Amino acid sequence: MVKKKGFESSLKTLEDAVTRLENGDLELEESLKIFEQGVKSAADCRKALEKVELQVETLLKQQDGSLKRKTFDE
Repeated sequence: MVKKKGFESSLKTLEDAVTRLENGDLELEESLKIFEQGVKSAADCRKALEKVELQVETLLKQQDGSLKRKTFDE
């Protein structure tokens, strides 16, 4: 079973990819590999943030003043 990376882990991977690419001392093939990892990590971060945003919006939309948390398994 493949375990999903958490937001912090994905963000760290993205930051590492950016740092390595900015150094400019990689071969073309290695640069492409690092770039692909960075794009995937950026997408993982975006998905995690979107999920949290949906949860926060749901908490704010309760009409009776209560805070109710719904899970989003999408």
